[in-house]
Amino acid sequence: MTSDTAPREAEGRHFSGDDWYAEELGAVRWVGCTFDDVDLSEVVTSGAHVEDCVFRGCRFNSSTHTASAFVACTFEGSSFFDTTWDGCKLTGSVLDGCTVRPMTVRGGQWRGVTVRGANLSKLDLAGVDLREADLSLSNLSGAVLRGCPMSGASVRDTDLGGADLRGAALDGVDLAAARLRRTRLDLAGAVLLAGLHGAVVEVDDQP
Repeated sequence: MTSDTAPREAEGRHFSGDDWYAEELGAVRWVGCTFDDVDLSEVVTSGAHVEDCVFRGCRFNSSTHTASAFVACTFEGSSFFDTTWDGCKLTGSVLDGCTVRPMTVRGGQWRGVTVRGANLSKLDLAGVDLREADLSLSNLSGAVLRGCPMSGASVRDTDLGGADLRGAALDGVDLAAARLRRTRLDLAGAVLLAGLHGAVVEVDDQP
């Protein structure tokens, strides 16, 4: 079905081909809905709650989301070109075959998010909660991951060349499985990496 304007509340509905360009969506509440080829370019959300929804071939270009939650959602072949996420929650969501750069991300919780094989190069993700995220096969070269909680994140075959991981919490992250080239680590990260390669790091405080 199509709708002239986006509903403020919807549950279990299917939308196809809708044009909601530049709508002020505010604190919409969508649960268990499916969106096919819906234009959400330049929309604005604030405090929205979107849960267990599927977005296929949708356009979020230049949209802005503030303190909004997209929880356990699936995004397939959708575009987030120039999208801004400010303090948003994407916990447990899956981005499959999506355009995700350029994109602005200011903090937020992306715990358990899946972005396998995505091009995230040069994105500034500083401080974003990436615990248990699946970043495998992704391109994070030149990305800023400073101060990110990343415990348990998967980085298998992830390109971290030139990425900045200083201050990131890397407990349970197998850095040895990633591609590292001029990757910036702090002392804790360097010790973790050395340990993964079987080295024992000893800091001698004696003069």
